[in-house]
Order: sequence, then C-alpha cells, then structure tokens
Amino acid sequence: MDFQEAVRYYEAHPDKRSLNAAAAALCREMTLHERLHMLRGHALGTTAKTFLTKGRYYTGEAYAAGGCRRLGVPPVLFTDGPRGIVMRRGTCFPVPMMRGASFDKDLEYRIAQAFAREASAGGANLFAGICINLLRNPMWGRAQETYGEDPFLLGEMGAAQTRAMQENGIIACPKHYALNSIEDLRFSVDARCDDRTLYDVYLPHFKKCVDAGAMSIMGAYNRVNGEYCCENRRLLTDILRNEWGFEGFTLSDFFFGIYDGARSLRAGLDVEMPYIFRYALLGAALKRGKITERQINTAVTRVLKALIVTLPKHRDVPKEAILSPEHIALAREAAVKGTVLLQNKNGVLPLPEGAKIAVVGRYADKKNVGDHGSSQVYSPYTVTPYQGIKNRFGENNVLCYNGCDPENAAAVARSCGAVVVCVGSDWLQEGEFLVNMGDIKKKPKGSGGDRADLRLPEEDETLIREMKKTGKPLIVNIMGGSAYVIRDWSELADGILMSFYSGLEGGNALADILSGDRNPCGRLPFTVAEAPDDYPPFPHIGDAGKSVEYGYYHGYTLFDKTKRPVQFPFGFGLSYTTFALSDACAEKTADGVLVSVAVRNDGAQEGDAVVQVYASSEAASVDRPVKLLKGFARIPLAAGEEKRAEIFINEQDLSFYDPDGKKMRPDPAYSFRVTNNGTDFLFAGMLRVGEAMQ
Repeated sequence: MDFQEAVRYYEAHPDKRSLNAAAAALCREMTLHERLHMLRGHALGTTAKTFLTKGRYYTGEAYAAGGCRRLGVPPVLFTDGPRGIVMRRGTCFPVPMMRGASFDKDLEYRIAQAFAREASAGGANLFAGICINLLRNPMWGRAQETYGEDPFLLGEMGAAQTRAMQENGIIACPKHYALNSIEDLRFSVDARCDDRTLYDVYLPHFKKCVDAGAMSIMGAYNRVNGEYCCENRRLLTDILRNEWGFEGFTLSDFFFGIYDGARSLRAGLDVEMPYIFRYALLGAALKRGKITERQINTAVTRVLKALIVTLPKHRDVPKEAILSPEHIALAREAAVKGTVLLQNKNGVLPLPEGAKIAVVGRYADKKNVGDHGSSQVYSPYTVTPYQGIKNRFGENNVLCYNGCDPENAAAVARSCGAVVVCVGSDWLQEGEFLVNMGDIKKKPKGSGGDRADLRLPEEDETLIREMKKTGKPLIVNIMGGSAYVIRDWSELADGILMSFYSGLEGGNALADILSGDRNPCGRLPFTVAEAPDDYPPFPHIGDAGKSVEYGYYHGYTLFDKTKRPVQFPFGFGLSYTTFALSDACAEKTADGVLVSVAVRNDGAQEGDAVVQVYASSEAASVDRPVKLLKGFARIPLAAGEEKRAEIFINEQDLSFYDPDGKKMRPDPAYSFRVTNNGTDFLFAGMLRVGEAMQ
C-alpha cells in the first residue's frame, strides 16, 4: 500500500477504524530507516538556503519533517505565524490578542481561511500559529500571540482557527502544550499546579481544539510538575490521547524541546523539530532496548493519520493569494473590530470632519506590528498611525512628531485642534526572547522577552502629562501586546484607545475609529488592574531554575474572588453608541443551556454589541469562581435596531474537574448573567442542570 491507496481506502470508509487500518498498513510497508525518517525534522538545508540567498527569514520556506518518497508519503511542511504566514511575504494581520478583543469567532474563522490560503500558496501544509496559552500575568512577553486571560475565549477562538485550517487541507497545530506563559525562563521554569487547576484552567482550550479536529499539537519548553512538557507522559499520552481521544501527532518546540529522545518517544512525543538532534539517536536507543519498535510504529502511524485525514482537502493556491486585496481588507476589518475604546470624556471621539490633528509619540510614524521572533510576518508595507490619519483627514490637516521630546511635540500640537499620542511597547520591550538559553542571569536591555514593567515607559508618561498642558483634546493610543497599568495618568486623557499591534493596515483602521467612519466595539480580553502587584507573581531572569505555582485563580476570577478593585474589567469596552439588554432568560436543554436576551442599539450610529454570558455555580461542594465566561456573540445593530441573541452553552463547558472521581462533572445548579461591557450584568435565571447532565 502506498500513500494514495491509503487515502482512497480511508475515503471509502471514513471512520476511525479505517483510518487506523490505513495508517498501520502504510507503516508496515516502510523500512525501519524510513520510519525513523518520519519522526525527524529536515529543515537544516532549507534554513541554510534561505539565510544565504534570501536573508534571515525564519521559515523562509516551509520546514519539512518526515515523508517517504518511495511510498509517495508527502512530508509535513511546517509554517508558523500567529499574526500571519511567516514565509518571506505575507499579510500581517493584527496579533491574536487584538483579535481576541473582537469577541468574534466568525471573524477568526475567516482570518484562518486567509492564513490557510497563504500557507498553501507558500508551499506549507501545517500551520503552527494557533497559540492558545493562557495570559496569567501581562508581564509575559508573548502575550500578544494568544487571545486573552480566559480559557473559554481561548478555546472558542482557537477552535475556529483549527476548523478553518483542517477544512482547507492544512494540519492545525495548537501550541504550546501546556502551561506556557513565561518567556525569559521558558527553557527552565517548572509550572506547578494541582489537578483541578490543570483541568479547569489550563487545559480546556486545548481540548476544544482537539475536539475541533486538530491533527497536531506542539509541546512547550517548560516543565509541568517537574517534567518537561515534551517528556511528560501524563500530558502527551494519559490526557491528550487516552482521555481526549486525540488522533494526530505531537511535535516538539524547536531545538530545546527534547532533552532525552528515548524518554520523549516513550512519553508520546512523535516528531522532533526542526532538525535531527535528539531523535538522531533513536536507532541506537532501539538496539539498547530503551525504546521498542512498537513505540516507533505508533508514532509513525500518528503522523500518517494526520496526513491521510488532512491533505486530500489541500488545494493548490496561486501565489497571488498572498497579500491579496481581500486579505488586506480583512486585516483592516480585524483591526477595527479589535480596537477597544477605554475612555471617551465628553464625547471627544469621534473627531470632527476637517479637524487639525497632531500625531506625536515614539510610534506616531513608526512600523510597530509586534514581535520580531517566530511570529514575525514580512509584509511589504505597514500603515503607521500618522499615515492612516493623514489618509483620512488630509495631509494639510495632520502634523507629526515621531519622538518623545515634549518641546518638539508641543510645537507640533500648538496649531492643531487635537493631539493623538502614540505610546506603548515594541519588539524590543516584549516578544520572543531569543537570547535566553535557560541559565542566563542578566537580561540584555532591549532584547524582547518578558516586560520589565507593567507601566508605560517613563518617557511616554511624561509626554502624556506635557501634552495635557497644551489644553488640546488629548487622545492616547496604546500599542502593545496586553494590559498596562495606567491609573497614574489615565485621568489626564480625554480619550484612550487600546490598538494593540494592529497589522499592516493598522493606521488606516485607527483613522476609521478616530473619524467615526467605524464604531469601536472591541472588548478587553484581559483585566486592567489598578496596580502591578494585583496580578499573580511573575518570575524573572534571576529566578532561573525555580518553580512557579500556577493557582486556580488569575485574571478576573482572581479579582472577583479577592474583591480587589480593577480599573477596567475583562470584557469592557465603550462605543460611540449605547446598547440596552432586556428580557434575558435561560432555558435548560437536553445537553446544555440556551441563554437568550434582547439587544437594542439606543444610539444614533450603527455598531456591534458584544453579548457575554457568565455562569456561576450555585451550591457547589467546593470553592468555585464567582463567575466564568461561558458564551459570547458579536451582534451588529443599526441605529435603533433590536435583535434577540441566542447563545447555547453545552454540557462540557458547564463541567468542572472532580479530583475524587478524576473526571469532569457539572455542579448541581448554575445562575446565568449577561452583559455587553463587562460591568452591567442582567440576570438571566438560575437552573438546576447538573443532575440532568451527568
């Protein structure tokens, strides 16, 4: 049997049994050398070629792993990119954190379709850009790559990406499994947690992606409860396969994911990426009895199953799909929908037609789209805030000073009617920390990695204070990967926008918002605290080798439980219109709960309401969060329009881990509340649902 015969056999009988039989039969046709080849990355030649001929591009071409030419088995062809395809050219979309702020699963699905097309056009068949690690503390330098602090939000957005990839013939690869949310110490930190925290907080979003059809999973660098993730049998086999029924293959994070090849293979790690390193010794390990041929065959069949299931759906896509007008328009739409309006005193926004605007700050006219590590996308242009505002309001109406000197900024602002200050972070202050080898004691300044401070840089705050003295309406545009603590200066600003890293069309999207051409309707995917110490403890370089306790509470669940005040809650966001919720109700169904609510746009401008449904356990036998997000929907409404939103919450999402029974189960009863902005909650009802759903 060759690969095409295996595919035809499975397609004639598309069930699990036939898939296993086809993969096993194909595996039996392979020599031992060919089977070992299937478990190894082979990207060294590709890396050398792209570095020498095309520049320093990470995955300048797809990184190959496995394959068997004799039997027609194609290799896995890896590409990366949480904000777009990282293969020399591509459409740079807003970072996932901004897309999480859209609370729009359909939008994320369409974005993933665009990713799949550009991956195919670039010659890849596996996409490892589905980053669903939980934001535990905004100090995390790679927070920009994920969707927020809530497991349900991560799961819904990650599952949308997974479905789009798999349906378009691209192997979906969620990452980094698991408990990865510290960058500087990613090679050495030991994240420790109990089973309840593991299952209820840090694993649900990965399971959602598995349930959505993901056929690969990337292991993390860090340790979990003492064992490296890529050598952790409990994570890779007991939970992922035996409990969740995962049928695909696992692969290591690059270079430092595996320390002992035999131990990793025994634990359930299938493919080493991107080069032959530890798995080069698997043949010797087999001869010494450290692994068995059956374990090799099991890993090979997992890779084959992913290829058999996915690649028949793969279609050749012309290179013209890369940076197509449709993808560029979609990137701009995503940037608009993810922009969060935090403050709008006296309706200072939108700015009036013909307004004369000063755009100042370190990012006023500077390309700033996020990390320069493995998520970097090489778009041929980026619209800066100044360029976008100039495009919309006219060149003669917009002045710019790209810097932090207050005198120069004031000189520009003097003749203008409003000031837009562009502040935040860039790739030097947060992102992938490529310097760290696990035991470095001092972090070089400007080397990315985890943030040094949750406040804005001192020069940015000084500039904001000095711009306030001009007496002009002051709008602060914050660019960055996640939350900043802004209490010290926020009252000085008339308007505050969170625009994250907004992609190649970000400047035009910002102008769409400032002008009122589009209504800002994003919602915070994280909590903005009053003070940095309000977040969970976060280790830094000097703590190398230490363990970190990952507690049951973080983000809004921690603030709810401790009753600490926050500046802006999870799910918060203002708009240029007002929305009213009414007539909320919750109805028990056979396999979950249907929550519905009437939503009305009471303002004069069209906009999107973001209906969020939270559940609270009632009469639980153990301590539970005060509330948990369990459903959301983005509802477009014309001025004066009313719609009824219906949000279904399934049984799995109303279950918690029972340490005694070692399984997920629902509590006896739940209360449900809905909100549009994370602050005003409307009671939807209380139901006894647990007994009926067990």
